Amino acid sequence: MDIKPIRTELDYDTAMDRIGQLWGAPVGSPEGDELEVLSILVERYEEEHYPIPPSDPVEAIKFRLDQQGLTTRDLEPFIGSSGRVSEVLNRKRKLSLSMVKRLHDGLRIPYESLLS
Repeated sequence: MDIKPIRTELDYDTAMDRIGQLWGAPVGSPEGDELEVLSILVERYEEEHYPIPPSDPVEAIKFRLDQQGLTTRDLEPFIGSSGRVSEVLNRKRKLSLSMVKRLHDGLRIPYESLLS
């Protein structure tokens, strides 16, 4: 096992190729240990060089509606009147903390997605 820090794109590509070769290695084996260490290094490199921006609350709500086959009318118990739902979905009104809590509790939308 010859592991070194990932500092460049070439290092990253090399590590990804090696991960592909090691994929499925038994946990606890030398190959499995190498896979685990490389995965941690790759994750750190990706977090630093390819950060994922926080999700947009409106997009998170629309995604959940689509997932569950709901309509905007189904948001009224969580957000308020149809006019208020429209304002939120059109980004003319921000979500209040009570709306966030109700959306999280009722539709299981993660707080992180609603509070960005």
